[in-house]
Amino acid sequence: MIIYGKNINMRTVTTEDAEFIYTMRQNQDKTKFLSKVSGTIETQKEWIKNYKQREKDKKEFYFIIESKNQDKLGLVRMYDFRNDSFCWGSWLIKEDAPKSTAIESALQIYEFGFYNLNFSKSHFDVRKGNDKVIAFHQRFGAKIVDEDEKEFFFNFEKTDYEITKEKYKRYL
Repeated sequence: MIIYGKNINMRTVTTEDAEFIYTMRQNQDKTKFLSKVSGTIETQKEWIKNYKQREKDKKEFYFIIESKNQDKLGLVRMYDFRNDSFCWGSWLIKEDAPKSTAIESALQIYEFGFYNLNFSKSHFDVRKGNDKVIAFHQRFGAKIVDEDEKEFFFNFEKTDYEITKEKYKRYL
């Protein structure tokens, strides 16, 4: 499956992406605020094979973010689907990716979640100390609804997204 955007596309991962995913997940600077990944590229391939069943069942989606030339720019996942809400995260973007990649990939996640999967809100958590990502989500209109010692928990309603979408429509 491919989600087509203005400057980027997002396609669901395949086992051929295992090395890219593994390399991205091993980048200590980029993954400082994500759960640690262990294993090997082969372990990653096995994880992808198991994930593909969850994708088929529409319970989870894992995307490679790509340029229009199919250069791999990053990763993002959608998971923890609840009645009216989806979670997204594991969002990693290469340092040399165009600056608009973050905004465009977030917009594509919300477009897909709200209009294709028909969720009415999104829930996600961001580790405390990940100030750039916290600020990004707050600029988008997401609200902190709870916290614990490690995480801020956010909600983002479809109605709020529709306001935000107007602000960022040049990226769609």
